[in-house]
Amino acid sequence: MVVVITENVRPRLRGRLAVYMLEVRAGVYLAKIGARVREMIWETVNEELGDGNAVMAWSTSTESGYDFLTAGANRREPIDYDGLKLVQFRSSEESEESQNDW
Repeated sequence: MVVVITENVRPRLRGRLAVYMLEVRAGVYLAKIGARVREMIWETVNEELGDGNAVMAWSTSTESGYDFLTAGANRREPIDYDGLKLVQFRSSEESEESQNDW
């Protein structure tokens, strides 16, 4: 199972995601797809992201049972903690600085 969640993205990207995935809520897409299609979709997300942000999560055979990638400016930042992928919150000041960098 693959889940893609987008915020503030271009309509073109939303349309491209809807070709391969089901949009169950605004900006929330679900599909059961293979790794090759998942990678192609993630490349498309990165190319068409604009000023928005996105996260893609999928099932894996790791200890946690999932993995995820993020793109765009967001307060949530993935970190590796002894082999587990967790999410760290940046302060709002750091978030504003990183948005200015984009």
